[in-house]
Amino acid sequence: MKAINTMKMEIESRSVNESFSRVAVASFIAQLDPTIEELGDIKTAVSEAVTNSIVHGYKEGKGKIYITVSIFENAKVRIRIRDKGCGIENIKQAMEPLFTTMGGERAGLGFAVMESFMDKVKVRSVVGKGTQVTLEKKINGRFLNDGN
Repeated sequence: MKAINTMKMEIESRSVNESFSRVAVASFIAQLDPTIEELGDIKTAVSEAVTNSIVHGYKEGKGKIYITVSIFENAKVRIRIRDKGCGIENIKQAMEPLFTTMGGERAGLGFAVMESFMDKVKVRSVVGKGTQVTLEKKINGRFLNDGN
């Protein structure tokens, strides 16, 4: 299925950019006229994925985070958040609720939160090369077609 509209952005893996990324994604999907709840779900999932890239992917330094948002005719939104960080050794284990490699104040709920707010979450990762999180959600709002 071909996207009818796409946005791409690149941010540095700095904590201050997490809030910007979720607002930018929410602003882009606003054209679908989502409910406040749908917008909140997407913002929360994006926030978790970007935070994972910042905290886990680039724990040894700074890097780039690449975000692509695509909208499809059936009001489905696909968000890809990718980093070129350290990667995840065991994706299945990393996606288990309460699992964390960092301890301390980290609860290990990032992927569980993403899964609870999105229709589909897919994680691909290669150790030493980075991680890509794909989030999908069908918006029940109506698409405001501008004719383009």
